[in-house]
Amino acid sequence: MRKSLIIAFIFTFLSFTGLAAGQVPTSGNVFFGYSYLNTDVSPSGRNSSNGWEATLEGKVFPLIGILADFSAYYGSSNLTVPSACPVSIPSCGPLVANVSISEHNYLFGPRVSVSVSKFRPFGEATIGVGHINANAAGSDTSFATALGGGLDYRLFRIVAWRFQGDYLQTRFFSRTQNNVRISTGIAVHF
Repeated sequence: MRKSLIIAFIFTFLSFTGLAAGQVPTSGNVFFGYSYLNTDVSPSGRNSSNGWEATLEGKVFPLIGILADFSAYYGSSNLTVPSACPVSIPSCGPLVANVSISEHNYLFGPRVSVSVSKFRPFGEATIGVGHINANAAGSDTSFATALGGGLDYRLFRIVAWRFQGDYLQTRFFSRTQNNVRISTGIAVHF
């Protein structure tokens, strides 16, 4: 009886392993490139950050893929800090501090795309987390979402140049940030 159960378990395991292997995407793409982020993380105004974006997409249907999107941005921001001056000193006011900022985003979701000649337009909706480190101002991790799209222009058989734009929303420091992200770089299709 015990041998029968072990053989049945092994047979079932191997059967499901074979079915799972059939679900692994056989096509997709990887992307790496420069990325620009315009964000309103600072209450004193919008800031520009430069960085990189990397994505990995695996096709699950001919027009639909699952996307993993990773990005990092680096820049600085002027933060207004109230000063602790006595009221009797009229020239004393709030202090403006320049703070170095780094932001990392980890997003996942579906991407819809279609190939037309040398062009491959796509649209995507992703969710995940973002983390910001603003040195003396502190750090925070929050929920993040992105909605956007782009275009791959095929240069060679498997190599394309990508142009992409996204609306990226984060919620750092109990405030909602509405960000614009623009990326460009090389995509390799497999």
